[in-house]
Amino acid sequence: MNETARLRWGIIGPGTIARAFAKGLADSRTGTLAAIATRNPGRPELAEHFPGARVHHGYAALLSDPDVDAVYIATPHPAHAEWAIRAAGAGKHVLVEKPMALTAYEADAVIHAANKAGTFLGEGYMYRQHPQTAKLIALIRDGAIGEVRMVKSSFGFAMPRFDPEHRLYANHLAGGGILDVGGYPVSMARLIAGAIEGRPFSEPDTVMGTAHLGKSGVDEWASAVLRFPSGLIAEVSCSVSLEQDNVLRIFGTGGRIEVKDFWFASGREGGTGCIEIIRGDGARETIPVTEGWHLYAFEADAAAEAIRAGRQEFAPPGMTWDDTLGNLKVMDKWRADAGLEYEIEKPALRVRTLKGEKLERRSDVIGRGTIPGLEKPISRVALGFEDFPTFASAAILLDAFYERGGNAFDTAWIYHAGRGERILGDWLKSRGLRDKVVIIGKGAHSPLTYPEIIGRQLAESLDRLQTDHVDVYFMHRDNLDVPVEEFVDAIDAEVQAGRIRGPYGGSNWTRERMDAAIAYAKRTGKTAPAVLSNNFSLAEMVNPVWDGCVAASDDAWKAWFMERQVTNFAWSSQGRGFFTENADRDKRDNAELVRCWYSEKNFERRDRAVELAGRLGCRPIHIALAYVLAQPFRVVPLIGPRRLSEFDDSLCALGIELSPQDVRWLESGQR
Repeated sequence: MNETARLRWGIIGPGTIARAFAKGLADSRTGTLAAIATRNPGRPELAEHFPGARVHHGYAALLSDPDVDAVYIATPHPAHAEWAIRAAGAGKHVLVEKPMALTAYEADAVIHAANKAGTFLGEGYMYRQHPQTAKLIALIRDGAIGEVRMVKSSFGFAMPRFDPEHRLYANHLAGGGILDVGGYPVSMARLIAGAIEGRPFSEPDTVMGTAHLGKSGVDEWASAVLRFPSGLIAEVSCSVSLEQDNVLRIFGTGGRIEVKDFWFASGREGGTGCIEIIRGDGARETIPVTEGWHLYAFEADAAAEAIRAGRQEFAPPGMTWDDTLGNLKVMDKWRADAGLEYEIEKPALRVRTLKGEKLERRSDVIGRGTIPGLEKPISRVALGFEDFPTFASAAILLDAFYERGGNAFDTAWIYHAGRGERILGDWLKSRGLRDKVVIIGKGAHSPLTYPEIIGRQLAESLDRLQTDHVDVYFMHRDNLDVPVEEFVDAIDAEVQAGRIRGPYGGSNWTRERMDAAIAYAKRTGKTAPAVLSNNFSLAEMVNPVWDGCVAASDDAWKAWFMERQVTNFAWSSQGRGFFTENADRDKRDNAELVRCWYSEKNFERRDRAVELAGRLGCRPIHIALAYVLAQPFRVVPLIGPRRLSEFDDSLCALGIELSPQDVRWLESGQR
């Protein structure tokens, strides 16, 4: 961006907040309003509120405008993530009116899109850029009221009447106070907590929230308590149907600070804001902060300055990406405590991707192959996703996996009391994909490792998954006190009933038990196990991660896989972080890594992975996954990314082809 040229802005969604931003642009040093996008371009008031701006019919048209450098997204909340992602994909810099997205999971996807595009992305909490905020933080850091111990903050107002179609009350528009104004006191509390700790912001270690959900199911008034590692406690509240005083109160050992209407600083059009310091003896001091610019001019200029400097995010005290994610995580917890999940986040309405598209397989990056006993092709890696809290949070990753060619999903009866299975079932139904995917089911986890458990748990799993069969099935653990024949009989009965329609086997089973099961099945004409799910990695597991786990990485296991041609669905195939910067010979803070993976043999393999990664221009963890995929026997690694950035990083390994000589060298140092 030219140092002197004004940043040309386009606005998506010409509502009330967009009008305020347009006034801010008119008052800014760096920007100018070039265009607006609306679904109703004939509205007569557009020329009045957005003078001189080109009017595009539809949001996509604005993203195609070559004379727009940056986009301000001012749509209702549910469209923030979609259009921020689309704008980044179009090469536009983006400022999203708060909240950046409905949840931290969605915001993470938006950030990932901007990061890949190399564009600026910021979240518009306008008060963060105002000089009054910087002044307040300086007072706290200078000890103006001693040691800060408590914050009380609110942002609440009363709508004149209840209207279920108004954006503040409409469930389908993610109305209510928490997302609309609750983020202000939360972000302020985190900012103050950071000032105490000498950091840009701090994250609470405890969040407890509640809310009153009204007739439309949104929060009409809500409160939360945040506790920070420093001992600071913050009481925050918000409302859309209740007037509050909206005074920021900061309590310290030497007095308190009060700021009225802090969120509007010196006023929307400029003016003087007052920071009141009340000492312990009752003495008062007023610190005025006078500014002549429009409130929204500050964030427009801050965005332009970041873009000119080649940064992709705001500088503190603006909302950095990590700050945005942390803020939304607090609001996610607040909403969860209050039982607030919008209908638009549920499967019936969340039928498209976060980008607003119908889900389709858009590439073959992951690739697919075949394994004996399975009629469908199966992706080279399988996705495990059991710890997502909601359908909407999991769907982001599930959609991305399918779009890139993935179709194998690893589930288990025991995972999070069935939540993972229920989410997968909802996703498959909402996307209409059951016949196109491979469901990997597991049951009979210890201590319930008995033949009679298999059918009961499988029935429950199928009910959660909303299907009548799984494609691959594993016993989750083995029980050596039970004859292997009884397990084969129990699983064969499910195969004959059609509830298992592909290969089955054991997860964390020994070679001896697998051989005995195969021999018995062949002898009696029953279905023999043909798959296994044991740990397999370039780093050999020294001690079990969990009780009853079996590693299958040594030479004896490799010979067995070659001879039997059993497919291994390998868990922890990347060594659970051993090939990242979290592990090294002198790093001992991660007890699990030390206990399960630290050995000189493994570190020598890690050293070679580091060396090879340097030669190939990738990272050691990519080499670790490529090693698993390069085996001469069939392996389907189970991967468990939680963020799109982690998922994309895992895919880097799929483009690495290691030769047999590379594999041998990684293992032994010999070519």
